[in-house]
Amino acid sequence: MCLAIPVKVEQLLADDVAVVNIGGVKKEISIALIEDLAIGDYVIMHVGYALNKIDPEEAAKTLALFEEMGVLTAAIAEHAASENENS
Repeated sequence: MCLAIPVKVEQLLADDVAVVNIGGVKKEISIALIEDLAIGDYVIMHVGYALNKIDPEEAAKTLALFEEMGVLTAAIAEHAASENENS
């Protein structure tokens, strides 16, 4: 299952890359599609790309709904499993 989920930008790196927080899991993603991004901003992430900025309140609502449905927990577990396979 592929989801576009809100993530918080924690660090800006070179070459249009940022470190984001996905429910406690940190991941490097491409931010090439977004201008004027700052640490603390929320973006919608899909398959390793930030698609657009999102309001923090909207991000919180969406994350709460995903958590309620169990979708976010499943996505984090799936990501962690794929990271372990690639190590």
